[in-house]
Amino acid sequence: MNRIFLDVHALQTVPPSNLNRDDTGAPKSAIYGGVPRARVSSQAWKRATREFFGNEHLLDPSELGVRTKKVVELLASRIGQVEESLAGERARELAAEVIQSAGLKIEVPKRKANAEKDGEPAPVAQSKYLVFLSSRQLDGLARLAVEGADDIKAFLKEKDNKGRAKALADTRHSVDIALFGRMVADVADINVDAAVQVAHALSVHRVENESDYYTAVDDENSDAEPGAGMIGTVDFNSATLYRYAALNVHQLAANLGAGLRDDEPHTAPVRRAVEAFVHGFLASLPQGKINTFGHHTLPDAVVVTLRTTRPMSYVAAFEEPVRGDQGGHVREACDRLAAHIPDVERAYGDEASTLTWVLRVGPNTTKLADVGTEVDNLGTLVAAVGRSVAERLDKPA
Repeated sequence: MNRIFLDVHALQTVPPSNLNRDDTGAPKSAIYGGVPRARVSSQAWKRATREFFGNEHLLDPSELGVRTKKVVELLASRIGQVEESLAGERARELAAEVIQSAGLKIEVPKRKANAEKDGEPAPVAQSKYLVFLSSRQLDGLARLAVEGADDIKAFLKEKDNKGRAKALADTRHSVDIALFGRMVADVADINVDAAVQVAHALSVHRVENESDYYTAVDDENSDAEPGAGMIGTVDFNSATLYRYAALNVHQLAANLGAGLRDDEPHTAPVRRAVEAFVHGFLASLPQGKINTFGHHTLPDAVVVTLRTTRPMSYVAAFEEPVRGDQGGHVREACDRLAAHIPDVERAYGDEASTLTWVLRVGPNTTKLADVGTEVDNLGTLVAAVGRSVAERLDKPA
C-alpha cells in the first residue's frame, strides 16, 4: 500500500479559559523555548474530536465505538436487542462469559462487593480497565452469546467458539478505534495501533496563568444579611495555540479493513474516516469550564499537507516565543509559519509528491496564502483532502 501521511496544523486563539486542568485545577502548562506556555493535552483534544463525530453526525453510529468499564452491561443490552427473551440477569451472565472468552478480565468493583449484604441489587462485574469496542464488535459478540445461550459455558469451551469470541473483538473496528487505537494490557494481541498522533497544543507565546476571584449572592438574603453566599477562585489563561496532528493513512486503512457495504469503493471507508477526522479535529473544542468562560472559537489559520515522506510538525517556528509586538499574536504567528514552512519543506520535503491546502480567516493571516492552495471554507477543505486521499489510495504502490 502507498505510504500516505496527512499533517494538520492549526493556529487557534482562545480568550480567558481553562480548557484542560491539571491536578490543582489550573490550566495545564509546559516549558518550551525556555518560557512557560499554555498547554492543552492531546488526550483532551482527542476526546473532543471523538465526541464531535457523534454529536455533529459526521459518522453513522455503526461506525463509532464505546470506551467503558461497564462492558458487561453494555453487551447485555445488545444481547437483549438481538433476542428479547434474554434480558436482565440472564443477559448479564451471558455477556460476562463471552467477554471473558474474548480475553478481557472483569471483576466486581471492591466498593460494590458488599452491596447485596446491604439489601441492594447484586453488583454487575466491570472490566478492570476502559475497554474500547466498536458497535459492530458488540453486535457480533451479542449474536455469539445468543447462539450459545442454552449452555454458554460448554459452548465457549469449544476451541472454535472461544476463538470466534476473540476474533469478533478484533475485527471490524470502528472509525474512532482505527484512528486513536486501542490498548488492552492483558490481551496484547487485540491491541490496535493508532493511526493518528496528536501533539499537545502549545501557545506560540509566553503565558502566565491568572486567577479570578468570584462571589455568589444568596438570593434569599435580606438587607440585614450583607455579604456573599460563597466565594472562590478559578485559574485561567488566554493564548494563541499551535495545534498539530499527524494521520498515517496507510495505518488507518489497515485498521479499518473492509468497508461496511459491498457496493462502495474500497477507498470509501478510509475517505470517510479521513474527512471526519479533519473536520472533527479542526472544529472540536475541549469543554473544560466552558460554562464559565464560553471560549467558543475556531482556528484562525489551518495548513493541511498530504505527503509520502514522513510526518512533519512546524512547531519549531515558535521555539522562540512570539512577542506580540504587533498588538496581538496571530499576525506574527502566521508570519512565522509562512516563513518556516518553505524552509522545512525545501530541506526535508518532497515537493513533487506533497499537496498543501490553506484555510485562513482575516487579514492577520495574509502571508499564509502563498503556502499552498487556498480554500474558502472547512467543507471545501475536507472534500479536497478526502478526494486526494482516495486518489492516492487507488494508485499502485
